[in-house]
Amino acid sequence: MTDKRMDYSRAVGGAALGARLRRLSERIDRETAQIYASQDVHFEQRWFGILNQIVLNGAMTVGEIADALCVTHVSVSQARRALEAAGLVQARSDEADARRRLLSLTAQGDRLVASLAPLWKALNESAEELDAEAGHLVPLLDRLEDALDGRPLAARVAARIDLAN
Repeated sequence: MTDKRMDYSRAVGGAALGARLRRLSERIDRETAQIYASQDVHFEQRWFGILNQIVLNGAMTVGEIADALCVTHVSVSQARRALEAAGLVQARSDEADARRRLLSLTAQGDRLVASLAPLWKALNESAEELDAEAGHLVPLLDRLEDALDGRPLAARVAARIDLAN
């Protein structure tokens, strides 16, 4: 636990928004990794979204997964390589368009997903509980993303720099 008296990010408020979001993301990932380790499961949290998309939608391209998760193609590609190395996903040519590579679960991936279903349910329920305790933060994060979509941070900074000159 961070000593709140010495917590710079808390002290400066909105000015440290990115740092606070990264810190919370890293903490959630670290604690989730500890949960997987306590269950003797080798699983990286960054894999969840990709596997979940494949489970929900069937075989998908890296680009389709990136679009669905609103993350970069690069981050999905990196995770895909790790998932392939772990034997959980495989890439194959799309029969309709050989230029497209579709990712699907391997038999090992299917078994892992099935075995993790109860843990993922508990993680989801715990996340919903945390959101409620925090005063329903998820709708506020939606509003933050919408505000950035409406006017990106770079535009906001540029307007202030232009005013200063």
